[in-house]
Amino acid sequence: MTDTPSRSITSLADEVDALLARLGVEPGRHKGGTLVARTPITGEITGRVHEVSAAQAAVEIDKAHAAFLEWRQVPAPKRGELVRLLGEELRANKEALGRLVSIEVGKIASEGLGEVQEMIDICDFAVGLARQLYGLTIATERSEHRMMEIWHPLGVTGIISAFNFPVAVWCWNAALALVCGNSIVWKPSEKTPLTALATEALFARALERFKQAGGPAPDALSVVLFGGRDIGEILVDHTKVPLVSATGSTAMGRAVGPRLANRFARAILELGGNNAAIVTPTADLDLTLRGVAFAAMGTAGQRCTTLRRLFVHETVYDTFVPRLKRAYQSVTIGDPLQAGALVGPLIDHGAYSSMQKALDAARAVGGHVLGGERVALAGADEAYYVRPALVEMSTQTGPVRHETFAPILYVMTYRDLDAVLELHNDVPQGLSSSIFTNDLREAETFLSARGSDCGIANVNIGPSGAEIGGAFGGEKETGGGRESGSDAWKAYMRRATNTINFGRTLPLAQGVKFDLA
Repeated sequence: MTDTPSRSITSLADEVDALLARLGVEPGRHKGGTLVARTPITGEITGRVHEVSAAQAAVEIDKAHAAFLEWRQVPAPKRGELVRLLGEELRANKEALGRLVSIEVGKIASEGLGEVQEMIDICDFAVGLARQLYGLTIATERSEHRMMEIWHPLGVTGIISAFNFPVAVWCWNAALALVCGNSIVWKPSEKTPLTALATEALFARALERFKQAGGPAPDALSVVLFGGRDIGEILVDHTKVPLVSATGSTAMGRAVGPRLANRFARAILELGGNNAAIVTPTADLDLTLRGVAFAAMGTAGQRCTTLRRLFVHETVYDTFVPRLKRAYQSVTIGDPLQAGALVGPLIDHGAYSSMQKALDAARAVGGHVLGGERVALAGADEAYYVRPALVEMSTQTGPVRHETFAPILYVMTYRDLDAVLELHNDVPQGLSSSIFTNDLREAETFLSARGSDCGIANVNIGPSGAEIGGAFGGEKETGGGRESGSDAWKAYMRRATNTINFGRTLPLAQGVKFDLA
């Protein structure tokens, strides 16, 4: 393994100040507050954001509801124009916002920019969607009647996002919610308030341009609530929020889901993933090596789609796994802002502690661990850089069955495709999956009903990463929610079935007779 050269990482606080000013954040918004922002690159404090009180949060949600009552009456193509302008602002500020993402989350530069590109892509998708919110004309059994379904705006859309994609997840939901006619209330992760401030400022710019062009847009169309779990609970429990899209751990989903169900609100839950890949005898091992390495080590293992379990056929195990180990030993770990680094830091000490506990548990059940130790970097004593860990396991047991949000890859051997599919599916989570094969039958079996039970199933690419054109989400303890792609917009709207009688008689359905004397 190669680390970046030992050197002092200069203070990032001044750069954060400059970036926020460039992105339009008002001076003082990130100073003097109680919510402390730190960069995982050095561990230093980069801002102090002002939190809202419980009472303030409730007032802001009420304002968002009032905004919805106006926004729902704006034609959808005009609503799409606002999202188009948001996309323009994101394009113009991609470099600055991408840099801020890298600083606040610890992503390498290309991943920070890639996150902003996801925002741009979903804006483009949503703008087109603004003219495609189609209903259906339905065949009716009654003569001189027409039956149809139409879709209406739902209401305030609550968004609770996680640290690992601090702005893309907001945009996945916000762009669709806005074109569907909803207002939005966002509770960002406490670990990433600065990128939320920047995104809020860019949306405000787009909204001002929309208004200057004559667009009818109410105040409080988009609201950001900074705070901890108590603020998230207010959003979840508020009766004027009919939909909450929540991204985070399965434990978070178990808390959020029942509370929403208790008041019959809708939920889009994007929760944990314990994603697996299968390497078959016919796999292109060069392609597989790159696919596995990125999926397992990219973003320091802090993606919900990170590859965490790898099943390698016994006939290629002794060829492929040594090559994979060499990749683990040679990958460059260090300051993600510097060219050449491929693996940046974990988000904080809590993530590092969870990783070490999982590795200890793996050793306790016979796992052989390569890597996993902390990497020292000059000027970053309070940051948590680690070597990605490759753990050879004889069986899928102990920590292998649980998601640890860190770069740990559990590697196991297999002999039979049917048996490995059973192992693949025998975990509580069901987000993303992949198979590496040049055998058409194996590929099609993996994608069939008896194959992967995940919401995302890939062939000859890893499970990590997704395009906004496809619905994103998973099954089982992953929560069942879907964002982006095909008909995901329907989650942000309510459906009404309409029947119109254009005749002069009143036939009843199912031949019912009700004739008055």
